[in-house]
Amino acid sequence: MTMKRWIDILFAISIGLVALIPIILCASLFFILYREMPFYVSIRAGKQARCFRIYKLKSMRQSFYKDGKPLPDHMRITGFGRFMRKYSIDELPQLWNILIGDMSLVGPRPLPVTYTSLYNERQRKRLSVKPGLTGLAQVNGRNAISWEAKFEMDVQYVEQQSMKLDGAILFQTIGKVMRGADISQENHVTAESFQGTTE
Repeated sequence: MTMKRWIDILFAISIGLVALIPIILCASLFFILYREMPFYVSIRAGKQARCFRIYKLKSMRQSFYKDGKPLPDHMRITGFGRFMRKYSIDELPQLWNILIGDMSLVGPRPLPVTYTSLYNERQRKRLSVKPGLTGLAQVNGRNAISWEAKFEMDVQYVEQQSMKLDGAILFQTIGKVMRGADISQENHVTAESFQGTTE
């Protein structure tokens, strides 16, 4: 087992025990306020595009038009959900993903499986490592920058990864989370869907 994996496990256990309190409180409050299951489960692409289930605290309601199509994000997100997203509380359940080995502390963020076929050759390099709870793109703009910029930083991380770089990213992440910075793209609740890169 690598040093990086040992650090992931120790962090997931130690921080996870503390995180149980806000996870339970936020999950309970979401259920009380909106009478919906408080956890969101999604299939994401991990290392080598292997599919896995990612866990998050739900920040949006399950609301639909009469024809059954879901309402747009800005109509479904809740005030409480905005608060959780601002301080990344909704991401805390992913400590479980780290513990069981689907994710790492640091790496490219895990994205929907449907994006995999849209990557160009260079962008696909982001799939050569485990996805992370935070990453180089998250401390350099997060959702406030373009997909192309995020993917380029993901590839840079893959090419330059080291324990020193991981430590620097984790340190910067703390400041970003405390400030609630770069949560969404301009004029979007979160991030606009990736449609592929025009060469």
